[in-house]
Amino acid sequence: MTEPMTTADGVAFLRTPEANFAALADFPHAPRFVDFEGLRMAYVDVGPQDGPVALLMHGMPTWGFLNRRIIDALAAAGWRCIAADHIGFGRSDKPTDPAWYSIARHTRAHRRLIETLELKDITLFCQDWGGPIGLAQAADMPDRFARLVIMNTWLHHAAYDYTPALRSWNQNWKAGGLFAENIPVPLSIGWFMMLSLGHMAREDLFGIVQGKGPPALAVAGDAARRGYDAPFEGLGDAGLTGARRFPLSLPFDNPEGGAAEDQARHFEVLKGWKKPLNFVWGGADNIFTEAWGRAWAAMYAQATFDLFPEAGHFLQDTHGEEIARIVLGHIAAGR
Repeated sequence: MTEPMTTADGVAFLRTPEANFAALADFPHAPRFVDFEGLRMAYVDVGPQDGPVALLMHGMPTWGFLNRRIIDALAAAGWRCIAADHIGFGRSDKPTDPAWYSIARHTRAHRRLIETLELKDITLFCQDWGGPIGLAQAADMPDRFARLVIMNTWLHHAAYDYTPALRSWNQNWKAGGLFAENIPVPLSIGWFMMLSLGHMAREDLFGIVQGKGPPALAVAGDAARRGYDAPFEGLGDAGLTGARRFPLSLPFDNPEGGAAEDQARHFEVLKGWKKPLNFVWGGADNIFTEAWGRAWAAMYAQATFDLFPEAGHFLQDTHGEEIARIVLGHIAAGR
């Protein structure tokens, strides 16, 4: 078991051993780190340093690994790709006190990254919690951003209608809920992701919970499972503190922790966004639906909307190369 560490300010945290990531053949990128409140925030910087900048942001319960296929495709096209792991995820440090985490703090951490690296003319790729955290940067520092690529996410505002699936997700991370009681044992984050990515059926998930053991996976599926498990393996329940806080920070349930007022302000500010704006959506997502994505895109005269009807919530994993190709096509066409 990994031993806890403490910052100079007394914040206890865990640090995932780098050996956990050594066997990830499809994510060979060495981590770099920026300091945030005495903690290491990990990121990768892939591609030519003088290329156009892509900032790729993940959500719950993933890390930079989620964007690996977009990163590879953009880097091959000459782009510089920056993908950080939120504190509590990936190769970033993981505070063990739930009270440490808030959406406002995650937002400040990413602002530190952008300012430290002096990033400009950024194309933002955001999904899930990467939406509120990433779009906050564009709302507050618009001069640093050239284009927004928005995928299966949201910004809280008074008119937003939270889906039953999202409300169920929130409940299942509360005491007594399916995920609260069964992650990390017997159901790891990696096995949860296998369900979400279509590598196993819901019956398989309940089979794991009931002690029947995991199903056999194809080689590609097992490689992905190991990638999503790597940040948390050997850290025990305390290592998942940050992951647990995201579903418990949804603004309808936790307005302060979820930065409800800030999100609503950013939503209003970004209504005035005049630069390129590309929506790319997974149509099979019951968390952030196609109807919502289309309604959001319709608020902008310049917005494009591309749909993968069969893609679910984590479309960067299943359609990463296609997403990169679509965005590069829009750029070439001047839209």
